[in-house]
Amino acid sequence: MVEALKKSTVARPKGPVFIIVLDGIGEGRKDDSDAVFLARTPTFDMLDRVAQKTFLYAHGTHVGMPTDADMGNSEVGHNALGAGRVFAQGARLVEEAVHSGRLFESDTWKWIVEPAASGATLHFIGLLSDGNVHSHIDHLIAMIRHADAQGVRSLCVHPLLDGRDVGATTALVYIDKLEAVLGEINARGERDYRIASGGGRMITTMDRYEADWSIVERGWKAHVLGEARAFSSAREAVETFRNEVPDISDQNLPAFVISRDGKPAGTIQDGDSVVFFNFRGDRAIEISRAFDCDDFDKFDRVRRPAVRFAGMMQYDGDAHIPTRFLVSPPAIDRTMGEYLCATGMRTLAAAETQKFGHVTYFWNGNRSGYFDEKLEKYLEVESDRVEFSQRPWMKCAEVTDAILQELDAQPYDLVRVNYANGDMVGHTGDLHATIVAVEAVNIALKRLLDKVAALGGVAIITADHGNADEMYQYNKKKGDFVRDENGAPVPLTSHTLNRVPCWLYDPTGTMPWKLDDSVSPKRLSNIAATAMKLLGLVPPDDYDPALIKL
Repeated sequence: MVEALKKSTVARPKGPVFIIVLDGIGEGRKDDSDAVFLARTPTFDMLDRVAQKTFLYAHGTHVGMPTDADMGNSEVGHNALGAGRVFAQGARLVEEAVHSGRLFESDTWKWIVEPAASGATLHFIGLLSDGNVHSHIDHLIAMIRHADAQGVRSLCVHPLLDGRDVGATTALVYIDKLEAVLGEINARGERDYRIASGGGRMITTMDRYEADWSIVERGWKAHVLGEARAFSSAREAVETFRNEVPDISDQNLPAFVISRDGKPAGTIQDGDSVVFFNFRGDRAIEISRAFDCDDFDKFDRVRRPAVRFAGMMQYDGDAHIPTRFLVSPPAIDRTMGEYLCATGMRTLAAAETQKFGHVTYFWNGNRSGYFDEKLEKYLEVESDRVEFSQRPWMKCAEVTDAILQELDAQPYDLVRVNYANGDMVGHTGDLHATIVAVEAVNIALKRLLDKVAALGGVAIITADHGNADEMYQYNKKKGDFVRDENGAPVPLTSHTLNRVPCWLYDPTGTMPWKLDDSVSPKRLSNIAATAMKLLGLVPPDDYDPALIKL
């Protein structure tokens, strides 16, 4: 438990402090790939005129990633926003555990390898790319090589294909890299290492926030039961799907199984071991529950093999999902939400399903549930279950409706909200749909800022990382977009390394504060202390400093 924060001598605004996260809306080059620049955004333009504005780092070491070449993401971004400090994140923790060898010295790794070294099969399931947002192929390869060195004879990989955190159609790059390693090990004899099943991440296994359990069921059928369209190799599966639907992104490729002699090459059986090698938690929890939970009722598992199951990390510390894991997650403590509850302040958090866990679970330091149900209220608006480019407006209007209705019903001290459009539609690689997504958020933001003004509040408007701001791949050396054989720009579906805007909006113009230019570097973790100061509170000494001075 934390202690209540001290009150400052500076008057707070009459109304609430709002923290508004425009997910995936960074500061781009303002060119033909920048959906934020190309969109009609009168609300952003108004903020540029009347609000105080700066830019924040939202990637790399500024959010706890291994290097500044690593993109930020919604998980680490919301961790930083809520924690007020930078913690080493999953990617860095796993990388250190792999490179130092600690992962392979852990009791869980030994427990996983033991039956596989005695004749059972070791299975790896996870996202196959080097995006370093949910996973990294190098971590997988390191574990495969250690399994070989420790005498594991039978090993199956069930790759989930990316197309979001890396190029939209790069799956074969990673499949070929993996197959080369498996082939090298098999060539030495006494090993049967193979790809057994897979599918695109948005279709197979990696659902989040219980938005669509059929995605997990589809993965279960492929990985465990061997039920999906069969191919002789993962390459054949990808090439066939692309020939059938030429514009399909890797993230949307159907589930598949690899067959041998007319049978699935690697179903998961009693006595086997299974590692889910993603380190990020949101899209790992549901498949972990399917393996780990006795009282599972989300779909008919048909059979639940008696296996040793471990995650790369523990994805939910409160619910202990999964019970066994290879690397301990970051221990994020004393978050802003906990401090505000200890101080007796009321908080409202809202988002649609796709980002609901970010504005709650990740914001609260990877903690499920409320700190104090009497002082907090969380509003979730159910997301559409369609490709986001088909409905780029998503649920930003409904999220705004829910907030306005709640604010009419009772007062709050702090309101935090996530508008998911810029990120979720940006990941589709559809520039025109993403422009619509940004414009929809701009309309919703205007309605919310009108409420800020009506209540006499102030707003911090920012983003957790970039995405919509860079929709085409860019060749810096050539100073031009990467182009396909027809000369068309190649879509970029991943996050960006761009800074994100941060507006401090005081509709009354009466608050006695201004931006503090001495704060450097300015990053997402500075938001928590900023909000506390605006609430008339003294931030904890070890929080990153506020962006304002009084």
